[in-house]
Amino acid sequence: MPLQLFLFALGLALVYFGAEWLLKGATGLVHRHSVSPLLVGGTVVALGTSMPEFVFNLFAAFSDEDGLALGNIVGSNICNIALVLGASGLVLPLLASRDVLTKGYPSMMLALVVFYLVALDGTITRIDGMVLVALLIVFVFLLVRGSTYGGERQTLDGVSPEIAKAPMSRRKQWTLLFAGALLLAGGAWLMMESAVHIATMLGVSPVIIGLTVVAIGTSLPELATSLVGALKGEAELSVGNVLGSNILNVLFVVGPISLFRPLHVEANVLAVHFPVMLAFGVVLLPIVWFRTRIGRMEGAFLLTGFLAYLVYLILPYL
Repeated sequence: MPLQLFLFALGLALVYFGAEWLLKGATGLVHRHSVSPLLVGGTVVALGTSMPEFVFNLFAAFSDEDGLALGNIVGSNICNIALVLGASGLVLPLLASRDVLTKGYPSMMLALVVFYLVALDGTITRIDGMVLVALLIVFVFLLVRGSTYGGERQTLDGVSPEIAKAPMSRRKQWTLLFAGALLLAGGAWLMMESAVHIATMLGVSPVIIGLTVVAIGTSLPELATSLVGALKGEAELSVGNVLGSNILNVLFVVGPISLFRPLHVEANVLAVHFPVMLAFGVVLLPIVWFRTRIGRMEGAFLLTGFLAYLVYLILPYL
């Protein structure tokens, strides 16, 4: 057990730094352009912070660990809303802009609902994967087309402290991209293998491991990015990162993977965990619509809900 815990922690560290390097390299490519924070948060940043889920689930799916893979996706979506936005709201109130209300939030809920619908028959088939990939193409197209490129230049200082520095050379950007991808792949493989061994040793379902430890671990890039954004006053970037990550977790991760290999969905995941994911998404609506902000009270509410969900998952095994 100690060895497996060490390997999981090592894999998590590799995933975290791999995602950070990949994110820095990708963001450097658009650093000189005038783009909206919602576009950056919803595409470049969200894509970078969704890479841990993509690589981890790729290995899990092709190792016949569908429960671990889908548990990770559902759990990560829950973590992004309840843990990431909750913690960020406690640090500094997050204001929801018009773009978030009219574009980001409806797009996220559409992705989550479609995810649930394609999983209802117990299998996410290749046809379902084609639907998700088609929605991904539409989402990216509409987001890019609807963004404002002119006007006042928008910086990316809310992404991470390093991005505030002078633009990197093209060679360094590509080096970070490739090095980050390698770290992600190695770390995700270590996490997947050790998580399966830990679940076997403890007699815990791989789904529960995916919903808890792995989900929180792969959500660390979103948490770090959103907390930095909140501290720097880039609230729209923080919220856009979370909404975009949830959309990409479904459309970019589940969609392409199910094209190569259909994913089996366990009955308890459909009956319990999918509804919890949708419920957290619905709860977010009155917070951003009527309050147009996620303050400390709303953040505490989201975090409390997340902790209650964790207790529900872990309690049967105590």
